[in-house]
Amino acid sequence: MARKKSPPLQSTKVTPLALSQLHIRLEFLETEHKSLLKQIKRKRTELNNFVEQMRSFATQIFHQASPHFQKMAELDQDIHALFEEIFTTRKFGKQTIKNIEAVYLQLQLTGIISPKARKQFNTELNEPFNNSESESDFSEEAAEGRHQYWQAQQSVESPSVARTEDKRKIRETFLKLAEIFHPDKARDSETQIYHTEIMKSINKAYQEGDLAKLLEIERIQQVGEVIDCNSEDDLTRKCRTIEQQNQILLTQYENLKRELRLAKNTPEGSMVSDSRKAAKKGIDSMALMVETIESQINAISQIRDFVKDFREQKITIKEFLGGPPTLHSLDDEIMEDILEQMLSELMR
Repeated sequence: MARKKSPPLQSTKVTPLALSQLHIRLEFLETEHKSLLKQIKRKRTELNNFVEQMRSFATQIFHQASPHFQKMAELDQDIHALFEEIFTTRKFGKQTIKNIEAVYLQLQLTGIISPKARKQFNTELNEPFNNSESESDFSEEAAEGRHQYWQAQQSVESPSVARTEDKRKIRETFLKLAEIFHPDKARDSETQIYHTEIMKSINKAYQEGDLAKLLEIERIQQVGEVIDCNSEDDLTRKCRTIEQQNQILLTQYENLKRELRLAKNTPEGSMVSDSRKAAKKGIDSMALMVETIESQINAISQIRDFVKDFREQKITIKEFLGGPPTLHSLDDEIMEDILEQMLSELMR
């Protein structure tokens, strides 16, 4: 009996398992890529908004509080000058001099006047001022010092091992975009103008090391790499490229988070954060700050007058050593805290 022949098998195209896995891997990486870009955009906006609020708040302080700060500085100088005059023109016994010096130091230790050690003070009394700094220093030098510290912190905290590789990848993306959008390669004036504007954004992003921005430009202009989804080599190369980009984007996101954290930890940043909390409670932090400063000015003016009365011998040694009545009624928390802490304490 003749044996039946089996019908020939139809040839079917079977997708290799490796290719299927690459598709899944690429989809995962692209999803992660889009998520990182969104997070970076949100965090960058948050940082920029916070820095702008710091600048705005500083401008408000300058316009509203500067005259008050100037008045406090003048009162501070007056009190120091009065004490110096007392020490140089009045004749007292050694113990009385020490007692007057103790009053002078007490005013400095409580923050009512600025630290200013005298050579005549004994070592024990003088020690607190050996390493003292003015806590309410809003000078340009102090602000620049804080900025340099902030920048230094970013350098110290940032891992340096992968920085060279990150820069190389950012430069590769920059060069690819620059090759496409260089104005000199435009064929007409309209395209040249358009490419010039794009190149401004490309250069700015490159100078700031902003890979996310470069990739965003690439996406918007639709100049990304075209791959063959059925080519294992193309998919492998694409996965590797996106994976490397994602690592750099993650570093960029962490850097933005750190920059925001450092900004919030500066004295100016703390004041902005406190003003936000106050605003939620319906409190005008700027008005409260000015009111607090005015209260301080009034109290310090009375202390200045008290010292002046002693210099002019309108009050006795005993009355002077008892301290000015105003000093006993002052709120210690307000008088001892620096301006940045002051708002924080009042708003909590």
